[in-house]
Amino acid sequence: MPHHDDDKISLPRQFARTRRFTLGAPSAFTVSADGSSVLFLRSRAGDDPATCLWAMDAASGEERLLADPAALTGGDAHGIGSYATDDATTLAVFTLAGTLWAVDVATGAARPLPVPAGARDPRPDPSGRLVAYLSGGALRVIGADGADDRAVAEPDGPDVRFGVAEYAASASMGRTRGYWWSPDGACLLTTRVDESRVALWHVGHPSEPARPPRAVRYPAAGTANADVTLWIARPDGGRVEVDWDRTAFEYVTAAGWDAHGPYLAVQSRDQRTVRVLAADPDSGRTRLLAEQHDPRWVRLVPGTPARTGSGRLVAHADLDGTRRLTVDGVPVTPPGLQLEAVLGVDGDDVLFTASDDPVQTHLWLHSPATGIRRLSVTPGVHGGTRRAGTLVHVTRTAEHPGERTRVERRAPSGPEAARARPAGVEAAALAARAGVEVASVAQRPVLGLRRLSLVTTERRLRSHLHLPSWHRPGDPALPVLLDPYAGPAARRVTDEQAPMMFVSQWFAEQGFAVLVTDGAGTPGRGPDWEREVHGDMFGPVLEDQVAALHAVAARHTELDLRRVAMRGWSFAGTLAVMAVLRRPDVFHAAVAGAGVSDQRLYDTHWRERFLGHPGRHPERYDACSTLVEAHTLARPLQLIHGLSDDNVFPAGTLLLSSALLAAGRPHEVLPLSGASHAPTSDEDVFEGMLLLQLDFLHRHLTP
Repeated sequence: MPHHDDDKISLPRQFARTRRFTLGAPSAFTVSADGSSVLFLRSRAGDDPATCLWAMDAASGEERLLADPAALTGGDAHGIGSYATDDATTLAVFTLAGTLWAVDVATGAARPLPVPAGARDPRPDPSGRLVAYLSGGALRVIGADGADDRAVAEPDGPDVRFGVAEYAASASMGRTRGYWWSPDGACLLTTRVDESRVALWHVGHPSEPARPPRAVRYPAAGTANADVTLWIARPDGGRVEVDWDRTAFEYVTAAGWDAHGPYLAVQSRDQRTVRVLAADPDSGRTRLLAEQHDPRWVRLVPGTPARTGSGRLVAHADLDGTRRLTVDGVPVTPPGLQLEAVLGVDGDDVLFTASDDPVQTHLWLHSPATGIRRLSVTPGVHGGTRRAGTLVHVTRTAEHPGERTRVERRAPSGPEAARARPAGVEAAALAARAGVEVASVAQRPVLGLRRLSLVTTERRLRSHLHLPSWHRPGDPALPVLLDPYAGPAARRVTDEQAPMMFVSQWFAEQGFAVLVTDGAGTPGRGPDWEREVHGDMFGPVLEDQVAALHAVAARHTELDLRRVAMRGWSFAGTLAVMAVLRRPDVFHAAVAGAGVSDQRLYDTHWRERFLGHPGRHPERYDACSTLVEAHTLARPLQLIHGLSDDNVFPAGTLLLSSALLAAGRPHEVLPLSGASHAPTSDEDVFEGMLLLQLDFLHRHLTP
């Protein structure tokens, strides 16, 4: 039977209190220009939200506290969410409660810069003389010494903002930035975002009737996007517009400015074509560097496009079932190795992640002289950053929760290194010691995992089966809870102890066999696998969930197929509704959180990628709508939604509930007052929500 320890914090509370076990873990690493030091963010404890800025000597591992939010503000602070540095890593800047701070990295001396309240996204120019930031829709600059604050680009309309990433870019494309310094600090490349044509939606506060709703510009599928242009702006005034065919290519998916000039990537509305362009900083004229086309959609790979020190274009190509890294159009990775992301370019070296096994992600380096080599050895999920030969290597494995971060310096070589080497110490031994750990004070989950990794069906579906720690051979079979994400944004079946795995284990401890499967459309299996959901986002996915369930049950008698439910959030929330609507023969109950009922209620770039424009393919949207099939519901269904969700608006869940009521179909609705799309910030709410899900599942899966 389940074991409960009243003296120990519950997993749901710990999960929320530690922000999914991220508090106390180092993150946001910056390697100095000479590779001798590393900057990073970390709070002082695993339940402390006040994130501090630290510096560490890459050779000795000695740490220095550069910025403590509590000391700077004289009281409670939410922590430093992000920071930026100049090229030499001598100046770091960040905002706290709208105040812009500058820190001398060598001394740790911090000073506030006199800028308007509400400043955000500050970035020093490469020389560290100026700091750009955003305020009131304008892109502004101020001297690093606090002098001469001025606007570089000011909005020329009520719905115009400079230097920002519009909603579609930040939510769907992976572009979160809106301005970039030139290497000499003389100019900036900036977006101008005009949202006047974008539909105005509102996020209400039903529990506070005197509080007015919050208005947001939301580009729903089939409606107008923000009008995004790029400009070359000089701090001393004057702007030049970057010119390209914006009618044919309305999305700016990436941009930057390197030693070879400004560059950008633009995409057509149907997402089938992407062009990479170089821009002339004086005239704004562009020239074509590369073009990619796909009859379904061109995948945007994080970190691309980029250019090496010698000016070679770093991109990707989908060839014969493999997403391959390319340099100047030539594939440099082999068939079968699936590129995931480019993490950085250092000179002509390219650091990237790739996978030849969908449950693992490894760290790779491409150098023109030596080709590619794998930097990570241990099975798991790896990442990091690299500069001047110093690698910050982040590792997550199946053996231990959380991340292990190691700073690995390039081993000394040549006559000078030999003379400096202590007597009797071989070069190989010295190289083996050339690394230091970055300490983590993140909490360990109060639950351990009892998880089986499985490969099933002819499609070799990857699954994790979580069983209760107390369940023994010969015990009665358990009700089954499918707990996937299963969508194209992420995979959950990986060789690590990821935070969400502990939520699955918590449900297992309450008396379930919990099955998590990555199927059609999930990343890591190559471009053909990802595009299986083109035109139908849920049919192939649901088929794989059912196939995995039956295949696992055939091997493991712990699963009772007479009692099967699915729970899910976001994409998986819609999938859970589809499960009980379309396969009531398999699924006996469902818990659906923050799902999209009518796919026209989700944003343009993400939804049109898979279903096309609703004006041209209305049948696809109808086929993926739970509203159309609501009248067929014959199984218990619990709907949950945060009423302040501005990613998946609660209107979708309310419309589904109305359709079920109209059809006379009983169901439960749990509204979360004040909660956003990820209701994990309040431990009372998060634990209460999981307990209500558990009660619902126990009530409806009892024989």
